[in-house]
Amino acid sequence: MASGLEIEAQLVITWNGHPLQLAAAGTYLILNVPSQQVLDQLTAGPPKPAGAPKSPKGQGPNPLQQINDLARQLGWVLDLRVGGKTYVTFGVQRTPKITLNAVLGKIGSFFR
Repeated sequence: MASGLEIEAQLVITWNGHPLQLAAAGTYLILNVPSQQVLDQLTAGPPKPAGAPKSPKGQGPNPLQQINDLARQLGWVLDLRVGGKTYVTFGVQRTPKITLNAVLGKIGSFFR
């Protein structure tokens, strides 16, 4: 188990013309995505060919839980923000802390 690893950084990455901001201080990391649409694009995975059958939902491990477990193991707190509002916090408790902003943002993205 790693301990004592601290980071000081500010980084802006442009992805598909959208700025993704990463800031870190000590063991606290913040990743800010500009909008729900950009987050949906980031998490959609690779494009599927036209006419390809929809794959069944896998029985594999939950990716959010895997990120949370890794953050806890490293002793870090990762704060995922969309438009400056916290959506998910990893590394604080046994499971990721999903906020009401995330739920409302995901519901809202269905209507766009």
